[in-house]
Amino acid sequence: MRLILLGPPGAGKGTQAQRLVQKHGIVQLSTGEMLRAAVAAGTPIGLQAKDIMASGALVPDEIVIGIISDRLDQPDMKKGFILDGFPRTVPQAAALDELLKKKHMKLDAVIELRVNESALLDRVETRVAEMRARGEEVRIDDTPEVLSKRLASYRALTEPLIHYYSERRKLLTVDGMMTIEHVTREINRILAAIGAVEPKGTRKPARKTAPAKRAFLEALASTAPIAVRIRLISRVTCSMVIMPSTVSSLRRSE
Repeated sequence: MRLILLGPPGAGKGTQAQRLVQKHGIVQLSTGEMLRAAVAAGTPIGLQAKDIMASGALVPDEIVIGIISDRLDQPDMKKGFILDGFPRTVPQAAALDELLKKKHMKLDAVIELRVNESALLDRVETRVAEMRARGEEVRIDDTPEVLSKRLASYRALTEPLIHYYSERRKLLTVDGMMTIEHVTREINRILAAIGAVEPKGTRKPARKTAPAKRAFLEALASTAPIAVRIRLISRVTCSMVIMPSTVSSLRRSE
């Protein structure tokens, strides 16, 4: 299973990603964590990223794609992945598509958690007011003002991805304003519907041996006299051809 989660800040992408990881045994890929790991490991592409990150500049898309490429080659990618925080722009999405194509991998779905921005802002305002009433410190990045800026950035840069993946029939939209449990159930339902996961109770039953073939095999294994065995075989193989060599081997085994 290979997924991308889309949605504005506060939509609950991190929570749902963790639930998918736990349920399906796939890996959550964070570009930030991958960059730091590549730098720490001293890989060639990690060393390139190190100098850029040290200067405070943004890491170019081609380096991020290179780090993702290295990560996708690791053994724990066998069951699949969820990309977290990438792609953020249409050019990044196009580069990711090209990378997956080269690796003969297919993206199963892009799940958009659609939310009401006004409701998100109301939630933050309520939480901040409650924290201040309790005398708790409010983080500088956890205010309605900061969220408004992040939402505006999302609309400008990332929202065009919804159109991009919709055109490619990869986009699946879930109402992110439902409860966490409802969102989880809906995500799993649509993943089962597109065949990305196996629905409960749909395992194929064990293949049963046809009655005639079973009787034929039982006759072959029988300890009865050869003449009796041949008569048994003849009764259950009306539509089966008994090779002369089979009968000869039976006579020799008597």
